[in-house]
Amino acid sequence: MYSSATLSRYIGRQFVTWFVLLLLILLSIIMLLDIVELLRRAGSKPDITMGLIVEMALMKLPEIGQQIFPFVILFSGMFTFWRLTRSAELVVARAVGVSAWQFLMPVLLAAALIGAVKVTLINPVGAVFIAKYNQMQDRYLKLRASSFDVSRSGLWLRQQGEREQYFIHADLINPQTFEMSQVIVLRFDRDMKYLGRVDAPTALLQARQLELKSATINEGKKESETVPSYTVPTELDRATIEESFASPETISFWQLPRFIQTLEATGFPATRHRLHYQSLLSQPLLYVAMVLFAAAFSLRLPRRGGTMVMVTGGVLTGFVLFVASDVIRTFGISETIPLAMAAWSPAAVSLLLGIAALLHLEDG
Repeated sequence: MYSSATLSRYIGRQFVTWFVLLLLILLSIIMLLDIVELLRRAGSKPDITMGLIVEMALMKLPEIGQQIFPFVILFSGMFTFWRLTRSAELVVARAVGVSAWQFLMPVLLAAALIGAVKVTLINPVGAVFIAKYNQMQDRYLKLRASSFDVSRSGLWLRQQGEREQYFIHADLINPQTFEMSQVIVLRFDRDMKYLGRVDAPTALLQARQLELKSATINEGKKESETVPSYTVPTELDRATIEESFASPETISFWQLPRFIQTLEATGFPATRHRLHYQSLLSQPLLYVAMVLFAAAFSLRLPRRGGTMVMVTGGVLTGFVLFVASDVIRTFGISETIPLAMAAWSPAAVSLLLGIAALLHLEDG
């Protein structure tokens, strides 16, 4: 009589071991490719050292690393079941009455747990690394001197000029016209010595300048002065702001709900962030579906050429899933389909297809 607990621990341990090994191998390859790409981009910038290149590659690693998690789950599951079938261990387990669903359960639970850990722990840490990489890329590769941020207190812009630095705050911003409301401009010199403040009820971001209307100027001990228009030179334009705006990947899973509320309160659409948040919630379900696909491909007894068929099937499944998820995500961002459908349908459809494939394999 077999011990279900012992068998479950053994199979689960095999899966987790292969998952970790495959993940480390792929991350190493990705990092080497990133270093080569960063060296190419930094070729015309002699101030960038090799140490800085390696640091940037490490900072970027979580961005792609998190994207390959479903495929690592798929292939580690396939390899685990293939080895157990090839060594006849699963054949013996079936002979004593263990069904496919019973020895799949520890792997399904492990995959769901990996998904939960990825969303709640790895994602927040990775968001910090990705944000740091974006800052380093702007500073060293794109040579940008401006930044853009949204907080609970409104919108903040920072502009560094030749002689002065400006910190610009607005309560609201219209994303269509880029007209700002209740604007405050704090002026500092290059050494961060306070020079003065400018207040205006509205301001408009135009080509390479921010025009404050009916502005009140305060400079040191001088009396306040109101002028019809006050212009702040800036490198920022609409395209630059939208490009440098915080992407969903740079925000922790735990901070996303509050950030979404802040975005909508300051006038910016939060469609991408809502879709990203819902997609993160669906990750454990997607990983369970990947295990079911892995079982469907690799639980048959090995035949001549069977390994190649298994690998080909896994690669095609991963490719189709990636393309389909990307297309559905595009529809979700454009609001052609509901956000919940765009976020959850890849995991839900994959789960149903995986169950159907395994039922066909197990019960004929």
